Amino acid sequence: MDVMIGIDVSKAKLDCLWLKGLNTLKVKTKVLANTADGHKALINWVQKNTGAYLSDCSFIMEATGIYHEALAYALHESGANVYVVNPTRVRDFAKSLGTRGKTDKKDSMVLARFGAVNTLQPWQPEAPEIRTLRALLARLEALDKDIQREENRLEKAEISQASAQVIESIQLMLKALKDEKRRLEQQINDHIDGHPTLKNDQALLQTIPGIGRVLSRVMMAVIRSRNFESARQCAAYLGLNPIPWESGSSIKGPPRMSKAGPSLIRAKLYMGAIVASQWNPDIKAHCDRMITRGKSKMSALGGAMRKLVHICFGVLKQQTEYVPQMT
Repeated sequence: MDVMIGIDVSKAKLDCLWLKGLNTLKVKTKVLANTADGHKALINWVQKNTGAYLSDCSFIMEATGIYHEALAYALHESGANVYVVNPTRVRDFAKSLGTRGKTDKKDSMVLARFGAVNTLQPWQPEAPEIRTLRALLARLEALDKDIQREENRLEKAEISQASAQVIESIQLMLKALKDEKRRLEQQINDHIDGHPTLKNDQALLQTIPGIGRVLSRVMMAVIRSRNFESARQCAAYLGLNPIPWESGSSIKGPPRMSKAGPSLIRAKLYMGAIVASQWNPDIKAHCDRMITRGKSKMSALGGAMRKLVHICFGVLKQQTEYVPQMT
């Protein structure tokens, strides 16, 4: 069995646990800083105590916003096996073990045991151009939120007849935010144009009715950021897979969307599905079939979102323009 190291990651520190034996549950622990020096110290600690090659060591951590990323890159570059797992799966696993209470040490123990008994997909770093694109898109999303907040403040100030100085201040802030948004949009376009693979991917995605400039960038960043084995796996990552709700003969609820993935991307896909349900022949036919089977309009749109992801995945995988199947 590989050397299993569970790491509970927080902003300031790393709670590391080496699971010496799954049956005996003997462990060795170490707390280190979540810094570049702390990452080097972790590698040295593992090599010194386990005597194993890093290629034989498995490091299991949760996806914790951005705090795990630098560590994952450092361990991957050192030749170790890195696994970044879904926190929900780990919590469910902890419940199945009967784990009571929650401490950083207990969490690292659960992570190590989770890695020891499950077959996990190794974490792979995304291409530098994709990482940059995702960062730029995240910043653009934040600017959009700031602009919306200032517009709401301006509306409130005008309705309440606030002083001219207050209104002028809000207007100046709005102008600065909108100017920065235009500058960032140009940066994103230049970044895509500067990488032939990104430019080609965006052009292919935009051949799909319902996928415009904004959604093509988002889907390109999602699909290229992970090694998805199938379109179904990609849709599940985005929280679009249906979850059955049945038990025996008494409980027969309608399937529900898992909504386990990033909600902001689902919101953009929802708008794309509305357009596609009118203008994309495959999506329109899919929605019509669902409604004919008695599904609600909202369920049909959920199916359209999932179908749209499948089409995007297929176009990028095959590197061919979209060709409608329904003619």
